Amino acid sequence: MQSLINKIKNSISLSSQAEEYIYSISKEKMVSKGEILIRAGQTVNKTFFVTQGSLRSFCIDKEGKEHTLQFAINDWWISDFMAIYNNEPASLTVECISDSDVIEFNAQKLNEIYIQFPEFEPFQRKNLERHVVSLHKRILNQLQLTALERYNLFLEQYPNIEQHVSNYHIASYLGITQQSLSRVRAEIAKK
Repeated sequence: MQSLINKIKNSISLSSQAEEYIYSISKEKMVSKGEILIRAGQTVNKTFFVTQGSLRSFCIDKEGKEHTLQFAINDWWISDFMAIYNNEPASLTVECISDSDVIEFNAQKLNEIYIQFPEFEPFQRKNLERHVVSLHKRILNQLQLTALERYNLFLEQYPNIEQHVSNYHIASYLGITQQSLSRVRAEIAKK
């Protein structure tokens, strides 16, 4: 928990009351590889901050194919934000892909922090801005880059995650087949 508090304090001046509130609306959890934190179709009222480990969010299309939308590693947030903010059932599943430590927040109470502690708003606004930029880059990369370029960006963005995730997860994130991923890796190995 202290790592998150320190991260916040590096961005804004955090009062002791605001810090106490953060502790009161959260709980630290150890989650095991394979554990599902959010399941598609359920009501979502939680968001997670990863202090150590790795999680992923994914959806399943009508043909039963998985599509990984996000990996969350140390100091990243993850949830089904569409479900939270649109007050609808989850369209994503959030799965733990390595033994991890997370901080679980009640999403509604986390959202209320702005009312009680307006100084927290710039910190969260910056998080949301980074998230939107990240999503836009991801969409543009899927549309404009080759599989090799997307794979290299993946390795840059998620250093050391390959040891924790299956080839299937990486391929589904990149929007390619596992066979194409093997070809991309073979191409890199030739260089």
